[in-house]
Amino acid sequence: MEILIPYLHFIGVMVLMGSLITEHVMLKPAITKSQIKTLAMVDLIYGLSAAVVLITGLLRWFVVGKVAEFYTQNHMFHIKVTLFVVIVILSVFPTIKIIKWSRQVKRGEEPDTSKKQVNKQLMFIRIELFLLALIPLLAVMIARGMGLK
Repeated sequence: MEILIPYLHFIGVMVLMGSLITEHVMLKPAITKSQIKTLAMVDLIYGLSAAVVLITGLLRWFVVGKVAEFYTQNHMFHIKVTLFVVIVILSVFPTIKIIKWSRQVKRGEEPDTSKKQVNKQLMFIRIELFLLALIPLLAVMIARGMGLK
């Protein structure tokens, strides 16, 4: 468990970042119906990887590794958790749009993938990517004991 949980946590973070980058690359105006189906699958992978990161993160906090107080008393850890929560909240908006487009495709309708609609979703994804890039930096700082009360 001491090795498996952190390993799964790191793999989850890598899949999370990879799927988010894939969404960013795939999202474009006039995206095809086939691409929307693929995008929906990538978004599902993104959501599952976020769940893996959350579950393994909680296990690392409370079960394996350092004692829970090491993290609980660390300001950097609170910033890291807050960033993760903000990323999860921001991810809801593109996910809802992708699900809507996917349902429209299944009904044979033409989804509105105009430049305005796509750019709105890309804005959320870009903010998520930026915040996600800060989390490993915070993790290194926490591991070095920075931010302790």
